[in-house]
Amino acid sequence: MGNVQVKNGKAFEYACLESLYESLSPAQYVSIEDTPQLVTARDAFMTASDELRVKLRSAANAATRMITRLEPQLEYPDRNTPLFLSIQADSQGQLGDVRDVLCIRKQNQWEIGLSCKHNHRAVKHSRLSATIDFGADWFDIPCSSTYFDAVTPLFEELRTVRESSGGTAKWSDYTDKVERFYVPVLNAFMDELKRIDVANPHMIPERLIRYLVGRNDFYKVITNNAKKTTLVEAINITGTLNRSSKGVRSVVNIARLRLPRRFHNIDFKINSGTTIEVVCDEGWTVSMRLHNASTWIEPSLKFDVNLISLPNTIHAQVEPW
Repeated sequence: MGNVQVKNGKAFEYACLESLYESLSPAQYVSIEDTPQLVTARDAFMTASDELRVKLRSAANAATRMITRLEPQLEYPDRNTPLFLSIQADSQGQLGDVRDVLCIRKQNQWEIGLSCKHNHRAVKHSRLSATIDFGADWFDIPCSSTYFDAVTPLFEELRTVRESSGGTAKWSDYTDKVERFYVPVLNAFMDELKRIDVANPHMIPERLIRYLVGRNDFYKVITNNAKKTTLVEAINITGTLNRSSKGVRSVVNIARLRLPRRFHNIDFKINSGTTIEVVCDEGWTVSMRLHNASTWIEPSLKFDVNLISLPNTIHAQVEPW
């Protein structure tokens, strides 16, 4: 992900936190936790253009309108104050918590989180290399020597090219990078994913989704500046979202999402050598696009992962602004 996109994403995190504060603080005590990640997000927001700040605020306000209707404990504290708002460190994502903005009431250990996406829907940006064991990292099941025997020569070739050029070799120097590297790496990845699944029936689809969406329930907030809309999706797997407060219930009941147990298909997207699609039961489909994350050649490749299909029981709402 480019630096501009990262900065805009941080700015959107701050806009969402600011919107929640401005909406909720007039009627209750709301405390914003002063952390280094808050400073980073605030700086990204304040240095954005005036036009972008207006759009971010509008998108965040739309999200606040939707989420406060779904979460009574935001507006009805039942003497459980203050409401703490904070922005999480990016490192939490590596530990399985993909939420960016947290809303917490400490007395009854209630909390919800927002995953804020600025003009994109990606859920993970995992890498593959000669030393990264995706099976162990994603599923707690190590990859086989067959997988590493297939991918290690490819990544070592890239390492050699980088070192022999003194780090100046570019991916654009390869006119056949898709056929030379992407396709064989993805074939090895798919073969290994299928092998692990066969050896561990009914476990891996669930662990894949858990790896992608994290261990906590959350609201995914996606702004589309071009269409001037905000999409909110409730990723409610363990059932922690949508709780009532002192008899005040949400206007909508959010269903729990069922996790998959079977892979229906794992293959290349039609007419693509860079993207594979993993189709699971219960309505989950994952798109995984492999790409070079840098202009300069390096001995690794990066996934851009999106959930392109979700269970039909998911609560999803679009609000124009």
